[in-house]
Amino acid sequence: MEANHLTIMDLLDYMGRNAGMLWEYFWQHVGMVLTGTGLAFLAGVPLGVLCAHYPAAAKIVLTATNILQVLPSLAMLVLLMLWLGLGSDTVIVGLFLYSLNPIVRNTCVGLQQIDASYVEAGRGVGMSPLQILFQVRFPLSLTYLMSGVRIAAVIAIGVVTIAPLVGGDGLGREIYAGINNQNSLRIYAGAIPAALLAIVTDIVLGGLQRKLRLDNRKSGN
Repeated sequence: MEANHLTIMDLLDYMGRNAGMLWEYFWQHVGMVLTGTGLAFLAGVPLGVLCAHYPAAAKIVLTATNILQVLPSLAMLVLLMLWLGLGSDTVIVGLFLYSLNPIVRNTCVGLQQIDASYVEAGRGVGMSPLQILFQVRFPLSLTYLMSGVRIAAVIAIGVVTIAPLVGGDGLGREIYAGINNQNSLRIYAGAIPAALLAIVTDIVLGGLQRKLRLDNRKSGN
C-alpha cells in the first residue's frame, strides 16, 4: 500500500484489527525498558554515590560510562549479540549499559550540589554517615536523580525500537516488518505508539521532577 494513499482511518482500522498483537508488542517494549533502566538505576545510584565521595573513582567510572554512552546503539547491540546471542536479553543488557551514564552522572552531581550546611546540621544532631546519606543527601538530590532516570528512560524507549535486529521483541518488530514488506501501515502502527510512549514518559517524569524540586524548595524555606 502506497504511503500517499493512506488515511488516518486506514491506520485506525489496521490498528483495531491487530490490537492484540500491537498491545503485546507494546508491553514487550515497556518491559524491556523498565528492566534495562531499572537495573541501571540499581547499579547507577551506588556508582554515583561512589563518584560523589571519591574524585579518583569518579574519573574512572564516568569515563567508562561516557564511552558506553557514545557507542552507537546498534553497534553495542551487535557486539553484545556475539556474546549473549539473539534475543531480548541482549537488548536488556544493552539498555542497562546505555542507561548508566545519565543516572551515575546526575546522582553524582546532585549529591555534590547539596549545601554543606545541611550536612553539617545532620552531623550536629549526631547522624551517622549512612543516616546523612539517606535522610539528608538523597532527599535533597532527588530532582537531579529523577533527571537522570528521565533521560535514561527516553533514550531506552528509542533504542528498543531496533531490538528486532538482534532478535528482540517490542514495537520495533512491527516497524521492521513494515519496512521489509513495504507496508506503511505497519511502520506507522509501530512507530507512532513508540513515539507517544517516549513523549508521555518524558512528560510524566518531567512533572514528577518539577514536583520534587518544588517540594525541596518548600522544605528549605
